[in-house]
Amino acid sequence: MIKEFDVLIVGSGIAGLTSAIKLAEQGARVGICTREEEPKHTNTYWAQGGVIYSQKIWDDEDTLVEDINRASSHTANLEAAKILANRSPEILEEIFLEKANTQFDRDEAGELLFTKEAAHSKARIIYKGDYTGKAIQVSLLNYLNDKERFPTVEFLTAHTAIDLITPNHHGVAIQQRYEENKVVGAYVFDQKNEKVKKVLAKKTILATGGIGALYLHNSNASSSRGDGHAMAARAGAQMLNMEFIQFHPTTFYSGTGHRRFLVSEAVRGEGGKLLNSKGEAFMDKYHPDKELAPRDVVARAILSEMIALKDDYVFLDITHKDPEWIKNRFPTIYEYCLEHKVDITKDPIPVVPAAHYTCGGVKTDLKCRTNLKNLYAVGEVSCTGLHGANRLASTSLLEGVTFGYIAAEEISESLKDEKIYDAEKIRDWRIGEDALDLGLIAQDIQTIKQTMWNYLGLTRSKNRLARARAMFREMSDEIHKFYRHAALHDELIGLRNGVEVANMVLNASVRNKKSVGCFYREKS
Repeated sequence: MIKEFDVLIVGSGIAGLTSAIKLAEQGARVGICTREEEPKHTNTYWAQGGVIYSQKIWDDEDTLVEDINRASSHTANLEAAKILANRSPEILEEIFLEKANTQFDRDEAGELLFTKEAAHSKARIIYKGDYTGKAIQVSLLNYLNDKERFPTVEFLTAHTAIDLITPNHHGVAIQQRYEENKVVGAYVFDQKNEKVKKVLAKKTILATGGIGALYLHNSNASSSRGDGHAMAARAGAQMLNMEFIQFHPTTFYSGTGHRRFLVSEAVRGEGGKLLNSKGEAFMDKYHPDKELAPRDVVARAILSEMIALKDDYVFLDITHKDPEWIKNRFPTIYEYCLEHKVDITKDPIPVVPAAHYTCGGVKTDLKCRTNLKNLYAVGEVSCTGLHGANRLASTSLLEGVTFGYIAAEEISESLKDEKIYDAEKIRDWRIGEDALDLGLIAQDIQTIKQTMWNYLGLTRSKNRLARARAMFREMSDEIHKFYRHAALHDELIGLRNGVEVANMVLNASVRNKKSVGCFYREKS
């Protein structure tokens, strides 16, 4: 089956949806592909803390840029940070406040409320309780699902992108090998009908999120397994900063499960204190900003306390605040913890670090263009260098909406100059026939998660990296042999992508001999 769009967007989070809105407003035919049955199931949906709204009347651009740079250990791309600081206020106002009508918290006079998070010099973050991402995701989807307003938008749900289509690799004639290396769409697996569709498009946007779900303990949606990273790399796109994986310091410790419930950084921003099992506040030993130190510092401090006292977790205490205030400010966290027998108005919260954000990704310029013609990347899958070696809190949602908007601007200007590639000149996907063993696939995925957590986690070393390399080399060979002949399945696609992306993180970690930001490498 063949489908055609002006623009194919792979991913349905904040970045992809923002691009879709702006492109559809220009009348472009937009296809939004997601492996989920419900397009709301994204990392955006799980974001708790908030989004930066740097109003120029009281927060100058230079201050935000400096905060971004300082949090990155002075490794950020300052040009990307300047664009974010300069363009984001108007873009946020247009998309969230004027169009999608996102409901952020306000005071009795109707004015937006602001909070402060770690490494910010000012309270510049707007929020909706502790479920800001959910409020944004739902409002964007509701706005985009208005068929009268956006008749040219089509969602391909339960459709897993397999590979980007390039005539060089997927053309039917040898002469196509000599064409300019460009992306003309993607092969997409229809999970329900178990068929592969050729989806051709003038332009393709990757908005697939990060790779956190490849770690045993993470705060991400299950879709954050590196699909976009792997597809882009196979097509020839450049990758950047893949060793920089940010670990969130505070996720709820329940003793079970791999996706950890996020306990927002805003809890520390509002005065929450970290305590060890002796009841001692310890952050003053590690950084002058204590609980509001950059995330990598806080995460390693927690790990140090756990190792020193042989504990599985530490505590985050917000009980000194008024109980009703806590319930109103953090309703989701309060309810979740209460379900797990912790009343955060009375009890400290058991917390552990978990993989949270991918600072690196598909290298793009400041207009979201990759080195492959007609391929763009936005949001967490991309890397402009904005975050450098460590992300400043609440820049992720802002980056998604800002650069999703910028990508759409760039594409709109050049869309009329492109034609959809002739589908007859692209090979059909050949589906294997060997029976799948989903239990074996699940075991391999689990091995990747364990290896990533143990050897490519908060701290890395020469010996750990060598062990990971040996394990991934053997796995890669077996998985790719099996993949060529096996029947397709979403989990198999994810397994193939997962081991390739794991190797990207490994190779970047081996090359980098210097600890910086969220990358910490021991000497031995």
